[in-house]
Amino acid sequence: MNLFSPIQLGSLNLPNRIVMAPMTRLRAVGSIPTTLMATYYTQRVSAGLIVTECTMISPLSNGYMNCPGIYSTEQIAGWEQVTKSVHDKGGRIFLQIWHCGRVAHPSLLNGEIPVAPSAIPGVGTLHTPTGKVNLETPRALDIDEIPQIVEQFRQAAENAKKAGFDGIELHGAFGYLIDQFIQDGSNQRTDKYGGSIENRARFLLEIVEAVSSVWDNGNIGIKLSPSNTFYGMEDSNPQATFSYIFKVLNQYKLAYIHLMEPNEIDLKNRDVINPALPVFRPLYQGKIITNGGYDKEKGNDAIKNAGADLVSFGKPYIANPDLPERFAADAELNTPDVKTFYGRGDENLEQGYTDYPVLVST
Repeated sequence: MNLFSPIQLGSLNLPNRIVMAPMTRLRAVGSIPTTLMATYYTQRVSAGLIVTECTMISPLSNGYMNCPGIYSTEQIAGWEQVTKSVHDKGGRIFLQIWHCGRVAHPSLLNGEIPVAPSAIPGVGTLHTPTGKVNLETPRALDIDEIPQIVEQFRQAAENAKKAGFDGIELHGAFGYLIDQFIQDGSNQRTDKYGGSIENRARFLLEIVEAVSSVWDNGNIGIKLSPSNTFYGMEDSNPQATFSYIFKVLNQYKLAYIHLMEPNEIDLKNRDVINPALPVFRPLYQGKIITNGGYDKEKGNDAIKNAGADLVSFGKPYIANPDLPERFAADAELNTPDVKTFYGRGDENLEQGYTDYPVLVST
């Protein structure tokens, strides 16, 4: 087996194991998906699976300017044009649904204070309509508010189905709300959502239960990052915490777990689980998508020798819409333009987004 081997993922037959990773590109002006976004995703339909950028489940789940949502009629219609275009070209696409939690700012939330499991601020800065700001102390969620957010995830899953997606990915990584509940550095609650690992995993599992009332479990994935240090994330025993989560997720028979390896910043910040795949692969009976600085050679090795089922690629997919074709031909890859990773404001949104060249057939 290698990157080009077909694979069954839930109800989907994928022609290859090359996944376009979710990436925050911030081109949804006014939070509504656009025809330009449809072009961007359709350019990349040769991926075995496309996973979209993080998508808001509610107005108060936002952490970034020009991030798309899936809670309004206009947003659903915007995503419909994306899924139709991708499907018309034979592609497969999951929507990543997301709540930022404490990684937000009142200027992005209509003046509301960001929410989190506990009133513990994240570490870092955000770009907002009022400029670059430090993360502020969030408001700890009341226990009766938590089911409301679980319901927002369920409704987002339903809206994703209306918009024509093939499935959903829960964003449980990178220091956002689900991750904030999981790790004890950000969750110091004393009720049934805090304390023990089982309690800290409760929010995630309630969301999985909720969205599985909308989708078959084989059309649901989840992204996890046991070694991530973004926004000051930490856990007193990440191996024990995430080992429990991997084991308990076996019962749901999900499409996949999308497992993030540590990046250079994580490795500099502190001693983290590295690599993550060999630690958690033996604990999980389902499919794992691995992500973390892979190229073609390393991706093939992860599938052949390390137990990965699929490999997702981020930066290479920004600059190479035809990444599988380039891998197959051993062709040179385009170099991504870092300055345009996260949008261009009101400038040329196509630049560094839909203008990368593809291989020319001879």
